[in-house]
Amino acid sequence: MRRGLLRALKTRPGRLLAAPYIVWMALFTVIPLLLVVWFSFTTPEGGFSFDNFSQLLGYGAYFGRSFWLAALSTVICLVIGYPLAYAMSRETGAMRNTAMLLLMLPMWINMLLRTYAWMSILENRGLLNQLLSFLRLPTLHIINTPAAVAVGMVYNYLPFMVLPILTVIQKIDKSVVEAAQDLGGNQLTVFKRVVLPLSLPGVLSGITMVFVPGVSTFIISQTLGGGNSKMLGELIEMQFLGGTYNPYLGSAISLVMMVIVLISMAVMNRFGEGEEEVMVL
Repeated sequence: MRRGLLRALKTRPGRLLAAPYIVWMALFTVIPLLLVVWFSFTTPEGGFSFDNFSQLLGYGAYFGRSFWLAALSTVICLVIGYPLAYAMSRETGAMRNTAMLLLMLPMWINMLLRTYAWMSILENRGLLNQLLSFLRLPTLHIINTPAAVAVGMVYNYLPFMVLPILTVIQKIDKSVVEAAQDLGGNQLTVFKRVVLPLSLPGVLSGITMVFVPGVSTFIISQTLGGGNSKMLGELIEMQFLGGTYNPYLGSAISLVMMVIVLISMAVMNRFGEGEEEVMVL
């Protein structure tokens, strides 16, 4: 199918049909990326310079906090998402549809509204502390802390972990599982030796889909962190929209972040290729 699509695109009608997409990509993807690279290596006077990158040494805390919170949220999403995806894959009919609806329903609401809802839950006099007070338990101070940012990231990005894993598990040939059971494997052994290895591509996809937006988020950290847990997204926004307007430094930060994310994705993809080779063998 893919070869047929490529052959169709090589024809004159195919090239004409692809032209709007190519123009769209050039205007809204390629050109902005080139502008980011250009501003990263230039000064307000228009000269070539590496000064923008030398200033990044003073923002190491932002990089460390962003990657730490993104990694923590990714791990939590994996711990919650994999059992949820596995349980959903074993259900059929109305039960699976209901679980899918509950999982996707929050995604129909604007992300900013979802995050504001968590503010009302986690604030000092919010719903969570009201419930704890009603149960005569100690209240918690979570709002405006890294913990609140992690909670918001897990809530918003959990579906991006569950769906790839669920898709891969559903595609596992049932005859493979049945063969493992016929060979004497119990449910735990079949899971460890068959289901888990075959579902690793979905796990890697989920990790990528949670980690990458988690590093660059700014709405969640801005609203739930309250300025006490600023991340790279907020730092970049400050350079373009804040009082310290400096698009050259903001572009340099964006470029470095993109390079680090691309390296992380390449490493995970390489690891995934190795896992696929092992499974084939």
